[in-house]
Amino acid sequence: MTWETVIGLETHVELATKTKIFCSCTTQFGGEPNTHCCPVCTGMPGALPVLNEKVLEFAVKAGLALNCQITRRCRFDRKNYFYPDLPKAYQISQLYLPICRDGAVSLSTPAGEKHIRIHELHMEEDAGKLVHDPWLDQTRADYNRCGVPLIEIVTEPDFRTADEVVAYLEHLRSTLQYLGVSDCKMQEGSLRCDVNLSVRPAGSAQLGTRTEMKNLSSFKAITRAIAYEARRQIELLEEGKPVVQQTRRWDENKDATFAMRSKENAQDYRYFPDPDLPQLFLSEAYLERLRREQPELSPAKAARYRRDWDLPPYDVQMLTSQKALADFFEQTVALGAPPKQASNWIMGQVLGALSARGLDSRDMPLTPRTLARLIQLVQSGRLNRNTAVKVFDAVFDSDADVDAYVKEHGLEQVCDAELVEDAVAQVLADHPKSVADYRSGKEKAFGFLVGQVMRRLKGQASPPAVHAALHSRLDK
Repeated sequence: MTWETVIGLETHVELATKTKIFCSCTTQFGGEPNTHCCPVCTGMPGALPVLNEKVLEFAVKAGLALNCQITRRCRFDRKNYFYPDLPKAYQISQLYLPICRDGAVSLSTPAGEKHIRIHELHMEEDAGKLVHDPWLDQTRADYNRCGVPLIEIVTEPDFRTADEVVAYLEHLRSTLQYLGVSDCKMQEGSLRCDVNLSVRPAGSAQLGTRTEMKNLSSFKAITRAIAYEARRQIELLEEGKPVVQQTRRWDENKDATFAMRSKENAQDYRYFPDPDLPQLFLSEAYLERLRREQPELSPAKAARYRRDWDLPPYDVQMLTSQKALADFFEQTVALGAPPKQASNWIMGQVLGALSARGLDSRDMPLTPRTLARLIQLVQSGRLNRNTAVKVFDAVFDSDADVDAYVKEHGLEQVCDAELVEDAVAQVLADHPKSVADYRSGKEKAFGFLVGQVMRRLKGQASPPAVHAALHSRLDK
């Protein structure tokens, strides 16, 4: 029998506000355990929540970018459950009137275009974090994360493959970063994904029994977890055994999912309207202001790069994939660098340097002004490309002055025709066999002679000048 995998996602995104959703505690990542919390976010008796207006603004902006319908009258609800990472024993969330509903995005995947429906987007507060210490056989609670503002984006079960899931999450991450509503740093838990997965016979319209894999925080883990869980469910069904609806965790070391608890339904949480928070009424003027503030997103930016600068599709895709990278590129071009040259340097040297250092493009030490100046020195003939790459490597971490570095290390390109002629004459005299090889039709000998001249001039000669001088003597 052929089986089909059916997947829906619940993506939790931490918002980039300075303070928490219902209190003034910092949202800064890290910090000593239990130092970023107060009576409100730990649910002390008598403490009352007050909504952070920026959270509402960010949620609406995300909803608009994901083509959602904005709920003009919405409210918060209490989601009740008892767990050590939630000290007040309920989470403030939205069930009955979420801020955004009925959205959709279109994706480009290896199999073609894919349309993904978004069921809803709602605001809620994050829970704390449990730290398990196997050596001491203890579990400790850190409540710093309690009350950090989240939006949860829930899709319809429209995914069929892991490739589609990753393409959607990449699109979502890019969109939210362009909006400035989240940094989406998966390694810090700013973007976490719950994967709801079931399998069914190919061609069937009936959904199978689903399981939920919680808090997956890397594309690699998501891809592997989907592959394992689909295989596990298919094996159960082919053996005549039922799939149990449950919440499962992904174990990276064992490359497998394991049951945590039976899967809850909405009624298990006993939702009811939060009595401490009033309903929200959004005016058309408020929504119109947020629409006007929406920035240029990745698809529009990509279209502009192709139209205005005639950049190839691959360049455009790479440059617009991250807002910080696109900003860096545009600022470099604005400082006078030719667009294609700036693109080549960024996709080659810049991304290579970031990867080697394990850095995100948002943490780049090099400034656009430094890269633009380096490109200008190559364009003007003062540096050849190989030397420029060495200068780039030397100044990347410190963003040092390119001109000062070139002068201090005597790297400026040799353009003196007499010096080049002298070096060529000496190389030809030293390598008569290579001269004879070239004149007998062996083109590789020419490359060898070019290398020897460049070596003699310490790599600082102008390659066109060296080529011209060699041809002048060899082709007589």
